[in-house]
Amino acid sequence: MWRTFKSWLPPAWQAIPEVPEALWRRTLAHYPFLSCLDEPDRQRLKSLSAAFLAEKEFHGAHGLAVTDEMALAIAAQACRPLLGMRGTDGRHRPHPLQALAWYDDFVGIVVQPGAALARRRVTDTSGVVHSYTEALAGEAMDRGPVMLSWEDVAQAGTLAERGTNVVIHEFVHKIDMRGMRLGEHPDGAPPLFAGFMGCATVLDATERWRRTMQEAYASFREALSMAERFGGEPPWLDDYAAKDPAEFFAVTCEAYFVNPQRFEQAFPALRALYDAFFNA
Repeated sequence: MWRTFKSWLPPAWQAIPEVPEALWRRTLAHYPFLSCLDEPDRQRLKSLSAAFLAEKEFHGAHGLAVTDEMALAIAAQACRPLLGMRGTDGRHRPHPLQALAWYDDFVGIVVQPGAALARRRVTDTSGVVHSYTEALAGEAMDRGPVMLSWEDVAQAGTLAERGTNVVIHEFVHKIDMRGMRLGEHPDGAPPLFAGFMGCATVLDATERWRRTMQEAYASFREALSMAERFGGEPPWLDDYAAKDPAEFFAVTCEAYFVNPQRFEQAFPALRALYDAFFNA
């Protein structure tokens, strides 16, 4: 009942619990792409993380005990995309509790010790059903929980050189899913707002977004195909980005936040697009 009541209070009345300073500093030291933020952004991220921890519930799978340090590491990385974002109503840099509205369709976060094995069934264009097992480092479900592999979360500091971050990947999926109808699938085009990159209407903004993303996605897939066929230099990012537009959005956002310099070299058009969306 307290959670429901609290949601109706004005933001200024909603106390955000303090994150112990020593624990916060250890978290920043472990993830250089967070520690490199300037002091005002680090403090805002700290507030966002504290609010996130107050709203979400962590569950360890297979006997894993989720410690405060683990929960804060996940919270800080999950909140990194929200750091400069407009609120869901289009307002600029909202109160932390309002910014977290991007993640308001779920409460639970399931933390696996390592990759989770999921059984998949797909039907090809000929109508043949294929069953297989897929190893997952993370998964975000529309209106459902987020699953994360702690092994991958813990390695995020070193994996940043490769542009990889499982927490950001899954929480960007949540942003992409915002406003979807039940049964729909994310498509790599999150909700936009009038004025985005000078666009007069939401429709114009969405058309610009889709056009820019489609060009970058097609270019990535072509580079990947050329590397596979002729042994050329493979693209920098994980080839999982070629799966579909939603995965391309999530994978490129990983790189955008954890290795922006290398990302800009590979995707200059997306750098401008993401700067405008995330207000980076």
